[in-house]
Amino acid sequence: MDPGGPDAPRAAIERRLRSLAVFEAANIPLQAVIWFGVLGLPGSAANLAGFALFVLLLAEGTAYWAAKLRQLRRAGRRLPGLAFFRVVRVVNVPLLAAGLALAGYAVATDPGRASWPGLGFAVFAVLEHVNYFHLQLMHDTVADWRRLRRGGLHRSHLARDLRTRNRPGRQYIRLPPPA
Repeated sequence: MDPGGPDAPRAAIERRLRSLAVFEAANIPLQAVIWFGVLGLPGSAANLAGFALFVLLLAEGTAYWAAKLRQLRRAGRRLPGLAFFRVVRVVNVPLLAAGLALAGYAVATDPGRASWPGLGFAVFAVLEHVNYFHLQLMHDTVADWRRLRRGGLHRSHLARDLRTRNRPGRQYIRLPPPA
């Protein structure tokens, strides 16, 4: 494939989506090894609950980027699994609230290595939920930073996909028109 040919933007987007899905999935075991293996965090209820929420959101992120990649490859059909993402957007809220409450209680009653990390994981999970289902908080490309400086925070890709009401042909991957 010619790197400057008409398929170059699509190929670049495919690579980006694939790397996002793989990175999110790889982070699940990697973070477990780092936090509980290498750093030796205790497997307390607070730490495990917070970490479970963190893993849940990473798994949902993996599923979203994989679905987005499938959508791109199908050339404009609606996002696969849209109903799933609608359900987890709602189900996440009480799970996150319960995890935050558990970890917050643990920090209040017994602060230390058995509670603070769990609260940190739970807070990170909440931020990931916001990042995926509401506002894009993660800005890791030059284009993201440029857009942030121009107009502030904006709806996340998944939030925009969820607003499509299952209309076929609507996607939020901007590609240049065919030459």
